[in-house]
Amino acid sequence: QAPLKESGGGSVQAGGSLRLSCLASGYPSSWNWCHGWFRQRQGYEREEVAGIDNAQRPTYAKSVRGRFTISKDYPKNILYLQMANLKPEDTAVYYCAARRCGETSYSRWGQGTQVTVSP
Repeated sequence: QAPLKESGGGSVQAGGSLRLSCLASGYPSSWNWCHGWFRQRQGYEREEVAGIDNAQRPTYAKSVRGRFTISKDYPKNILYLQMANLKPEDTAVYYCAARRCGETSYSRWGQGTQVTVSP
C-alpha cells in the first residue's frame, strides 16, 4: 500500500475548481513531516506547485500563486490542494509527497491523480 494516496482529480472547464486530497498512511502524523504537491505535465519535468512546512507555512510556484491553496488536517493526516480558476495549462498528473522537515528530498510519494482542464 502506497504511503500516500491522492483523490479528487477529474475533468473541469477552464475557470472551474477542484480540490485534491491526499491521505497519508504508514507513518505517524506528526509535526516533523513537511508536504508538497507536485505535477507533471506532458512534455515537462515534474514540478513542485505547493509546499507546506510543519508550521503550516505554505509556499507556491509562481504559476499557481493566488489560485491554489495547500493545507493539512494534522489530526486526520490529510493533505489538500484547493485549485481555483483552473487553466488548460494546469492539466497534469498531480502527486502528493512527504519528507522529514530536516531533509530536502521527498521520500514518500503517492501514485498521482489526473487533472484535465478543457478550454
